[in-house]
Amino acid sequence: MYKITVQVDGMMCGMCESHINDAVRKALPVKRVKSSHGKGETVILAEQAIGEAEVRAAIEPTGYEVKAVNREPYEKKSLFGLGW
Repeated sequence: MYKITVQVDGMMCGMCESHINDAVRKALPVKRVKSSHGKGETVILAEQAIGEAEVRAAIEPTGYEVKAVNREPYEKKSLFGLGW
């Protein structure tokens, strides 16, 4: 699994978050996507690595500006941190 954190400029409200989330879901094979206009970021969880160009191509046509893309391996944390 991969966690992709995208710094997005221009989100002002919950509708902006929804607009970006919908665009990402339609364009990319993601498990989960969540945007926050307060933090100015979108976090994507995906089974396969997704390149920066693909992320930009999904988000920028919506009218928002992608400032940075950070990709890192992601392991789902277990309940209570017990490793199971």
